[in-house]
Amino acid sequence: MATRQPIVSVLGHVDHGKTSLLDRIRGTSVTKREAGLITQHIGATEVPIDHIYRVTKPLTGDNRKFTVPGLLFIDTPGHQSFTSLRARGGALADLAVLVIDVSEGLKPQTLESIQLLKRFKTPFIIAMNKIDLIDGWQTKEGAPFILNYNAQTEQTKAKLDDRMYKIIGDLYEKGFPTDRYDRIEDFTKAIAIVPMSARSGEGLPDLLLVLIGLAQRFLEEQLKAEDMDAQGTILEVKEEKGIGTTLDVIIFAGTLRRGDTVILGTKSKPITTRVRAILRPKPLDEIRDPKDRFDSVAEVSAAVGVKLLCQNIDGVVSGAPLRATRGDMAEALEEVIEETRMNITTTDQGIYIKADALGSLEALAFECEKAGIPVRKYDTGMISRKDLIDASAYGEIFHRVILAFGVDLLPEAKDELSNYNLKVFSSDVVYRLIEDYQEWVETEKKKLDLEMRSEFAFPGKIMLLPNCVFRASKPAIVGVRILGGRIRPGQALLNMEGNEVGRIRSIRSGEEVVREAIQGQEVAIAIEGPTVGRQINVEDILYIDLREIALKEIQSIDLNFDDKMVLEETIEIKRKQDRFWGM
Repeated sequence: MATRQPIVSVLGHVDHGKTSLLDRIRGTSVTKREAGLITQHIGATEVPIDHIYRVTKPLTGDNRKFTVPGLLFIDTPGHQSFTSLRARGGALADLAVLVIDVSEGLKPQTLESIQLLKRFKTPFIIAMNKIDLIDGWQTKEGAPFILNYNAQTEQTKAKLDDRMYKIIGDLYEKGFPTDRYDRIEDFTKAIAIVPMSARSGEGLPDLLLVLIGLAQRFLEEQLKAEDMDAQGTILEVKEEKGIGTTLDVIIFAGTLRRGDTVILGTKSKPITTRVRAILRPKPLDEIRDPKDRFDSVAEVSAAVGVKLLCQNIDGVVSGAPLRATRGDMAEALEEVIEETRMNITTTDQGIYIKADALGSLEALAFECEKAGIPVRKYDTGMISRKDLIDASAYGEIFHRVILAFGVDLLPEAKDELSNYNLKVFSSDVVYRLIEDYQEWVETEKKKLDLEMRSEFAFPGKIMLLPNCVFRASKPAIVGVRILGGRIRPGQALLNMEGNEVGRIRSIRSGEEVVREAIQGQEVAIAIEGPTVGRQINVEDILYIDLREIALKEIQSIDLNFDDKMVLEETIEIKRKQDRFWGM
């Protein structure tokens, strides 16, 4: 049985060299004149075994032979390549490379990457990058690290070792025993560290040799290429000039042929369509002209990254599964339904989360659950005006929030964001989204606590104005006149019978959101709870609810005549429910 090439994902903290490493891997197979000028293509980079033989020859000579046909690097550096791309419900990658800056060590995104690797049980090695920046290091372009290390001075070696042992110690504290790759006797008990420079290519032969060696030794069984219909994961849905909408896909199992019927995942029901064309990028050593990046082929076998043209792909989303079928579609259809089913728990009250792909969405939901953040709604794609309306009209202030992982606002939504009473957090890093939200909640709670301390100690009386009902409920938005006292967000409202009818969520004066409205003003208020025409009606008189404990404090304030009248009316109303109130 043939062996497919393993899929390798690259992770790490921002600016630690993920993209540079992928650029170096692509660039080393072409002439020096072209190195670094290779345009990224379709989201995956094939590194053929012949190229690996050439690069690793200084280490292996001519005797090393592998049955693994090469390596397929997922060409979307960072967390999206891991969280958004799934295969049969798990991580798409067979192996991973965790890039760590030798000078900076473990950073927050490094730790998040480690948690992802741990969660998906993905074997990985560490590319300890930027060794060329160590003081005194003599860099040799494209040389194996293990050979060039011996050419360094003892002082320079000591500087490298000190930094490496700091990283080894920090990783050990996280439960990961690690060591420099050439010092490891049992790769099942320690994670290999490969010192390297993505900029100069030094250490790249070591990195490729360790990757291909681990794949050969430990992944041979799972890399056996079965004769079956293709299974894949959609990297991206793109609009290509002159072609139309295309799909960038990783085929991780089986064989895909032109003309095959494929079932694709969407936000709702799967769709069935036919493959019109398969466009495959040339291997690295053949990439010369970016205009000639793809070959139209009749079929491809796993593992491979390709661009597909299909008859109908409306609604297909990134991260969704692809299943080819040349026979009974029922089983393939059921598999796609199962894989696109979101394993996300929602509640009646909670935040709204959005992400760029299905897997990203699940990753964000997983972190929210771990942090105790309730999720009310979830979806993929850019944030629209409809999303703003939905989030701003729902729940308490801490739930009028959108957490956006890897997506931004559409232009129309961005222009109108200030008109909505909600908060949007956007980042490509899950932990940053969670932290930013938690910090904001903590700050807002402190503000509310201070506001409530001052708000309970003042009476207020309003009338609902005729012809000024802007929304009947959820929340009710109505125009009011302040007949006496003052009103602020967060205050409860009483009717003439002393029953609470709702709570003021926000106050607007024209286009401006205000924190207070006083006697004589006419403003629009959002009231959480009631429905106009049921609990409240036009021309109703409503009062600000007061706490009994604060009555003495209120009475000690130098109130004007109108405010005193409002206070006396409020006391009278409260005593309809409790005749001893305030005595």
